Formats: sequence, C-alpha cells, structure tokens
Amino acid sequence: MLRRRLNRLFGGDERRVDSRTIYVAHRPCPDTEAFIPPKFCDNRIVSSKYTVWNFLPKNLFEQFRRIANFYFLIIFLVQVIVDTPTSPVTSGLPLFFVITVTAIKQGYEDWLRHKADNEVNKYLVTVLEDGRRIRTESEKIKVGDVVEVEEDETFPCDLILLKSSRDDDTCFVTTASLDGESNHKTHYTVPDTEKDLECLNATIECEQPQPDLYKFVGRMHIYRNSREPTVRSLGPENLLLKGATLKNTQKICGVALYTGMETKMALNYQGKSQKRSAVEKSINAFLLVYLCILVSKALVCTTLKYVWQNKPGQDEPWYNQKTQREKDTNLYLKMFTDFLSFMVLFNFIIPVSMYVTVEMQKFLGSFFITWDSDFFDPEIKEGALVNTSDLNEELGQVEYVFTDKTGTLTQNNMEFIECCIDGFQYKYRDANSELGGFCVTDGPVSKLQQKAGREREELFLRALCLCHTVQVKESPDPIQPLGDGQTDQVDGLGVDGAVHQLQELRGFIASSPDEVALVKGAMRYGFTFLGLESKTMKIQNRNNDVEMYDLLHVLNFDPVRRRMSVIVRSKSGDTLLFCKGADSSIFPRVRQDEIERIRQNVERNATEGYRTLCVAYKQLSEEEYARADAGLKEARLALQDREERLMAVYNQVETGMTLIGATAVEDRLQEEAAETMEALQGAGMKVWVLTGDKMETAKSTCYACRLFQRNTELLELTVRTLEDGGQKRKKRMHELLLEYHKKAVQDAPPIKAGVTRSWSTSNQDYGFIIDGATLSMVLNSAHDANSSLYKSLFLQICQNCTAVLCCRMAPLQKAQIVKMVKNSKGCPITLSIGDGANDVSMILEAHVGIGIKGKEGRQAVRNSDYALPKLKHLKKLLLAHGHLYYVRIAHLVQYFFYKNLCFILPQFLYQFFCGYSQQPLYDAAYLTMYNICFTSMPILAYSLLEQHICMEVLLEDSTLYRGIAKNAMLRWRPFLYWTLLGVFHGFLFFFGVKYLFGNPALQDNGQVFGNWLYGTIVFTVLVFTVTLKLALDTRHWTWINHFVIWGSLAFYVFFSFFWGGIIWPFLRQQRLYFVFANMLSSVSAWLVIILLILLSLLPDILIVVFRKPRGPHKRQKKLVESSVGGLQSPRSSARPLLMRTFSDESNTVI
Repeated sequence: MLRRRLNRLFGGDERRVDSRTIYVAHRPCPDTEAFIPPKFCDNRIVSSKYTVWNFLPKNLFEQFRRIANFYFLIIFLVQVIVDTPTSPVTSGLPLFFVITVTAIKQGYEDWLRHKADNEVNKYLVTVLEDGRRIRTESEKIKVGDVVEVEEDETFPCDLILLKSSRDDDTCFVTTASLDGESNHKTHYTVPDTEKDLECLNATIECEQPQPDLYKFVGRMHIYRNSREPTVRSLGPENLLLKGATLKNTQKICGVALYTGMETKMALNYQGKSQKRSAVEKSINAFLLVYLCILVSKALVCTTLKYVWQNKPGQDEPWYNQKTQREKDTNLYLKMFTDFLSFMVLFNFIIPVSMYVTVEMQKFLGSFFITWDSDFFDPEIKEGALVNTSDLNEELGQVEYVFTDKTGTLTQNNMEFIECCIDGFQYKYRDANSELGGFCVTDGPVSKLQQKAGREREELFLRALCLCHTVQVKESPDPIQPLGDGQTDQVDGLGVDGAVHQLQELRGFIASSPDEVALVKGAMRYGFTFLGLESKTMKIQNRNNDVEMYDLLHVLNFDPVRRRMSVIVRSKSGDTLLFCKGADSSIFPRVRQDEIERIRQNVERNATEGYRTLCVAYKQLSEEEYARADAGLKEARLALQDREERLMAVYNQVETGMTLIGATAVEDRLQEEAAETMEALQGAGMKVWVLTGDKMETAKSTCYACRLFQRNTELLELTVRTLEDGGQKRKKRMHELLLEYHKKAVQDAPPIKAGVTRSWSTSNQDYGFIIDGATLSMVLNSAHDANSSLYKSLFLQICQNCTAVLCCRMAPLQKAQIVKMVKNSKGCPITLSIGDGANDVSMILEAHVGIGIKGKEGRQAVRNSDYALPKLKHLKKLLLAHGHLYYVRIAHLVQYFFYKNLCFILPQFLYQFFCGYSQQPLYDAAYLTMYNICFTSMPILAYSLLEQHICMEVLLEDSTLYRGIAKNAMLRWRPFLYWTLLGVFHGFLFFFGVKYLFGNPALQDNGQVFGNWLYGTIVFTVLVFTVTLKLALDTRHWTWINHFVIWGSLAFYVFFSFFWGGIIWPFLRQQRLYFVFANMLSSVSAWLVIILLILLSLLPDILIVVFRKPRGPHKRQKKLVESSVGGLQSPRSSARPLLMRTFSDESNTVI
C-alpha cells in the first residue's frame, strides 16, 4: 500500500490521465515503435487496516486520540514523574486494561479481514498464456491477462468479455455480491473479435477506475495484418465485474481490465462515513462537567492547603521538619505540583472503564438482534443483519422515518392487471378468447366499437414482446425449478390455456420484475416472446405464426429519461422504434391529440395504486435510421461525455412517436405494512415516503398504509398545482407555501408535549405532497433572494403534517430531504429505510440506515447500518429492541458517573481531616480494582439483559416509545438527579463512618481503628451500596444477573481476605495486612456497615415495597380496555422513568 501511494505521489506507477491503454495478452501492436508495458496495481485485495509491523503504533495512536484515554495517559505520566500520593499502578492498570481489551477486539476483527482477503487472493484461477491454460493464484493476475472463467465461478477481477461458449456470443451473470440483484443480466462479447484468442491483436482504451457499477466507457482497437485497425465501442454490457458470478454459460474468456483495489467492487467498499450516536455526545458533555468538578476539587484542596499552612506552626511542625531541598523549592512550582497531586488523587471521578463497558455492551447487545427468531424470514432463509453496533441505542430515539415505496412499502412482486389500447380498457378474463374480456371504454361514448382495431391490438402486443431486455431460458426438465433452483432468479411459466402451443416450460430472465410482468401479460393475450438468437428476436402471434425481427439497437432505460426503446427491422424491411416509459416521459414525445384518451386510463390506474407505463411506436424512414445509427455508433465510441452524447441521440430519435396504449401492473403491499406504519405514528414518529413513482400511485399506497386517513386534508405542492393559477411558477409557489403555512402552522393549535396531532380528534390532520421538480425549485433556488424563506416555510409545513409524500424523487433529492430535516432545529434523529441502489444515498445520510433484503438488490443492505428481511420487522426493531437498548445504555452511563462520584467524594472529604496532605483514603489495590472487578460485571449484565417492560407490552402499546424520546434519560435533569444521589451517598458513607469512629475503642481488646481501617469500612459500604442499588433497579432477573451481582460481592469479600491475609513479597509496605479481618471482628463495624447500606437504599426499598404490583397480564388487559374505550395516553410517567425506578412501567415484582 505504501509503495503504491509513493509511486502515485511521484508519478512512477501510473500517470493520472483521463484514460488508460491495455494491451490484450501483453502483445505489442504492429504500429507500436517501442513496446513498454504499462504498470498497474496487482490483483491483491486489501481490506485490512493493520499489518504485523504497524499494528502496535497505529492502534495506540488511534486509541489515544480519544480524550479520556489521553487524559488518563497524562495522569499516569504525572504519577510516574511527580511524587504523588498514589502509585502509578492505580491509573496505569485500568488504562492498560482498557487499551488491551480494545486492541484485542480491533486486532481480532482485523485478523478476520486478513483471513477473508487471503481466501480471495489465494483463489485459483485459469490464465491463458501462449495457448496454454495455467492455474495460478488470483492475486497474480495482471492487467492485460486473458482469464478463463467457468460456470458458477466468480470473476477474479474486472474483465472485458472476449469469447463465450454460447452460440449467440452472450453470457449470463448474477451480481448478488455487488448490488444483490439475483436476476440474470446479459453481457455481450466485443463484436468482430477473433474466435481464436491466440491470434487476437488488440488494445483497449478506457476510462480510469471509478466506483459507479453501472457506468463504463471504452473502445477496442483490433489489428489485422497491415489494414487500418477496427474500432469497437465498449460499455457496461461488455464489462464483467469482480465478485459477479457466471450463470447458464459453460465458460467465457475475458481480458483483465481493472485489478485489485482498482476494481469497481473494491472502490465501492471504501469511504463509508462514521456515524455517532446522541448518547456518545451526551457522554462527552457529562465528562466535561465531571472534569470541571475534578479541577474544582483540586483547586479547592490546593488553596485550602496553603491557607491552612500559613497558620503559625502548621507549615513546619516539630515532628515534620522540611529538608533544605524542600525549603529551596519555588513556591509556585510547589503549588502546581500539589495541584497535580490532587488531580491524580481525585482522577477516578472520570470513569475510564466506562468506554470499554459501553463498547462491550454495544458489541454483545447487537447479537440479540441477530438472534431474534421473529426477524427470520422463511422465504429467503435469512434473519436480521447488524452492520454496525455503534447505533443500537439510536433505534430508541427515532423521530423521523424516511421510507422508499417500491420494494419497501410494497412487495416489488409485479402482476399484470390490465392494459389500455387506443383508450379502450382490456382486463384479462378468459385466456381462450381472442383478447380477453372487454370491460369499459374511456373513449368517447359516440364510438360504436367496443375494442380497438385488431391491427392496433397486435401492434401494442408486439411492442410488449419486443421492447424489453428479457431473455428466455429453456429448461430440459420441466419438473426441476428454473434458475438453478432459485425462484427469484428466473420466473417460471407453466403451460396453461393461453400458451397451450408451448410444449415446454419456459423461464424469463430479466433484471426487472416489471419487464417479466409485461411479457407475461402479452402471453395471456396470445403473443409469446420466444427468445433472442444472434440479434434476431422471435415472437409467436395469435395465429401461432413465428415472426422474426432483427434487433438493431437498444436504447437502455435511464432513471433520468424514465423510458427505454428498441429499434427493430421486420422481415418485410420496415424499421420500427418501440418505446415504453413513464407517462411524464412519453406524453411530451407523442402527438398531443392522442394523449387525452390514454391519460384517463393512466390516472385511474394510478389512483387505484397500479404502476403504469405508456407504450408508443414510430416507423423510421431509411434516412432517419441511417442518421440515428451513425449518431449512436459515434456516441458509443466516444471516451469523453459518452452518456451526454448518447442522451442527445436518444432524444433526437424518440420524438414524433405515436401513442398506442398503456399498461397497469400491480405491486402489492408488504405484509403488515399498514400496521407497522400505524405503530410508528403511534410512537410519535413522523413518516415521510420518498419515491420515484408518480403521485397518484404513491398517494394510493399512502392511503392503503394508513399514513393518510380519509379525514386527512392533503396540501399539494406539485407542478400541476403551480400551473393551475396561470401565474409564474415561482410566484405561485410562494403563494401556496404561505397559504399552507397559515393553515398547517399558524392556525393550528399547539401540540401538547409527547402527543402528536394524529392522535388528537379535535385537530385537523394534514398530509403534504410534493414532487421532484417543485422540490428542486424549493431547495436549489440559490440565486433567489427568497430561497431561505422557501426552505423555512417548506420545512415548518412538513414538520406540522402527520405524513409527507415526496414523489418523482431522484436519489440525490432523497438524500437532500433527509439532510434538511437532520440539520433542522433540534437536530431530530432520522431513520431511512429502503431496498434498492437508489436508496443508498438517503440510507447513508440518515442517522440510522435500514436496508430491506428485497428484490431490487442488496446494495442498500450493504450500505445500511441494519438489514431486515421485511418492513414489518421495523416495528419490533424500534419499539422493542430500540426502546430497551436506549434505556439500558442510558442507565449504564448515569450509573457509571454515580458510582464514581460515590467512590471519590469521601476521598475529597477526607482531605479536610488530614491537613490536605494528599493522604489516600483507600488502598492502592481498591483504587485499581474498583472499576475493573468489583463493580463492572453487574452493570454490564444489566445493560445487556434488563427489560423494565416486557417486549410484548412495548409492541402492544407503541405510545410507550414517546416516554424516552428526545434523549429523555440523558438530559440534564436526570443527570443532576444521579449526581445529587452520588453526593448524598458519598456524604453518608464518610460521615456515617466518622460518627462510628467517635467511639475511641471499637474492638474487644480496646484497640482503636487506624486510617486504613476507616477507608476499608467506607469502601465496603460503597461497594455493597452501589451493587445493591443496581439490584433494586433490576426488573428482569435472570441467572446471569444473580451470578454477577452476588458473585461480585462475594469476590470483593474473598479478595479483601486474601489480599490482607498474606504477606506479599513484592510490596514494600502492606497497608491492609489483616485490616479486613479485624474490621469484621468488630460488632460496631458490622452495625455501621448494615445501617449505612440500609439508609442509603431506603428510598429505593420503600418504592419497591409500596409499589403496586402491575404484572404483564394486568397491563395487557388494561391495553385492551383502552383500545376499546378509545386511545389512552401512556401511563408511563416521565418522572419515574427518568429517575430509573420505572414504578409505573414495571411488569416484574422483585
């Protein structure tokens, strides 16, 4: 890696130009004067972060960039350099423990990455060299090598397809590991290449590596003898990507184009931004407060020390005379040294071990999502996936949910419903009839005919059979499932009455379920697509005659154009262009007098929730085709701006078309989609639907999902509403924004805290609809003086609506919407959920990104933080898991600060009684072990297993989610409560034991207790109190909780006996020798320990004793009653939740 970077820096490896030249099989070309093979990177994949040599320095550097770790390192160095009251071990050992545990975790994760890299790099592949087939390791492939790949093997690098075993010079590929699409994609060999690759003499000129999986431009120069070289264009259809798998093709040969870390797969895995949770930000804020408390304590003690020493006889008593060196020391230097010593003495108020506990809690807690059997989907035989464990608690804080429609709210399982030809509606009823049953006509009533003319019907069905990129797969055994047994790869078609002429089972291979649905629809009406052979498309018409068309050009679908076309030539010599696409894309390109009769059908189908496509055709003259052909060939050979040039030719040829009809395809709702959306809204979340579909279809889906209710007033800001007023669009938009703002914001009554307007019966619900074109005007009017006003009005309107629908959205606009809400006032927590590659931008932009393992591929899953099989699983993920994760980690953070304040406050108070001499109250062993051993395991177990409310109740009553919204448990009020509780307990421990020491003789033999016994009694009360406090807070007991809580207390007692009962040879002084045993021999000490523990925990004990038991059955019964009697506001009061008693939410009685 270092060598590559240096080479690039000094220009030795590869000059950063716009293109690169590759010599196929490393053969010099005839016109090359001096053949100097260019240097490219090798084919090694490196996803690991460390090597054996740089692990230690690099890992330590990264860990000490953390403020807490660096702070403790400074404290440790101060203890080593300055004469401090405590041993450097007290700070060094906890710091070493934290650094070591983190390093082991990160080292293990990196070792797994190394292991995965080696599996890929050592994979054996076949390379063709001088006619020989050589087996070599994948990492040894060089750019220009000719590689042979067999069926079901993955491509070891990015290849240009030169040769295929199929007769039609194509191959089929699945890209599931790249974008997850399990459908087969068709790739083509470069035309005019030699069949015998040994004789091939060619160079490839192409663009430099870039991460877009779907874009590639290049050209191939093929040299034959002394003739002028033949130039052929290269595009994505010729490029086989590393990680993709060869299917239904025996073998292919390709030339290595991009290798190693320059492959598109490797480039796509880089640069994922790091997300930080709100809890981590709260921890940093609390740390600053405790750091200020620490500095204040040190300053107070330093100041009081010198005030006290200024009194006569106090600075140099007769029994402690100063040495000459002490007398010569500078006063200010001595004051600074004393200040540092007090900082060291009190530094345990900053909980360094909290970071490692939080990391372990997040890492181990994420397994509960993976292990949840409710998330397992039997269809795909997969469960939930956690890509990052850093955001578990963020799942309990979501305020805005941004969801895709197709494949997320809907199943992306397309079924052909009906079609419209020349304004006449056709619904499939009887397959044996000529063209299905006629239903209604949307044309003029005066028309006497009930159907379109037969010629128009056949033209429409030919368009459906020809305008696509579907491939037909023949299966030799009808019983066996198609597509290697994977039903999601190939849609099998059975033999039925409509296709009784087919004697064999056919399967359609397509990259989009829409295309398969349309080809199936044409089959119902008697037109069957038989397949593509050597650029010839065959279809069988209703008369069982086979029609053949030469495929001349495919004008591929583009999300910007929103249409695709094919140019074909019939056997009679007619050149035809067939085009299908969205109505907004087709209508401006056809004759305007044809639109109205089709538009009514399209709008009605969209209102019913169907996906619609319009179909048009154009007969090209010889001159028009020649011009289009020349333009397409020239554009495809261009290396620069190829897409823009192709788009210009596409737009030129796709004009003046004739509209034939439209299709309606149904995409059904996901299972429990409506219930899930209703539960999220009940939890106080605002749901926004961001989709590329047309408004009517998306609106219908929103009604079906109950995002819009029948009484919801819809505020529409679309191109249609902007043009209604007959004014300029900008002016009309401004007027509508002001009108909607007055209605939804100014005139609306204020929302009560914790209650969304959707649950109030007295207030009007509003839904907002905007399209992509209008959104561009709102967001991108930078030159307009009112641009910030537009954004502000738009955002306020949206925030006051129960649901927002954004239709006709481009992927980048989805991310813009999420970013705008994320950066709005209050910085609300956002969640994006989607299933396709077009959702990746908004998934990465949101605080939490969820990928659905759907049919549009796994690119969304790969870029997400969490992946779920179905949308319905989002309900449990947020309302149950998210709720519990947040409560657990919030209590963990507050508890850590509390127990460390209890720990160090008696040490601070002790200074007032020891002349500010920096005398430690506790032994060094106790200082070191307190956070590592005595109190760490109970809180870790609690933070993993606690269920203050059982999951069933959380799912039943979604309003409970509101009780923890807006980081409720980590605000300043609960933080102040825990801090005051720590101060109260600290004072009680110290002065309670001091009161005990008022009696001079506490042992039977009349001996008095010393200062180490004093500290040991305080420490014993401390350990038992903070551990039992956690036990009282625990609502969900398991054997693990019992084991760690009682085990930690037993370990403390055992350790104290063991540490003080043996003379350790490595200790210069043993302060606790038999101190613990002596303490337990005193009845008075026993009495004080028990009394102080009881006094400290008395408030918590009283709450537990007098709390009304509320079991889960009673709770659920109450929920049922409330659902019958009307919606009830949650009984989960905020105060007990914030104070961590959960008296109203508890379903388990201790």
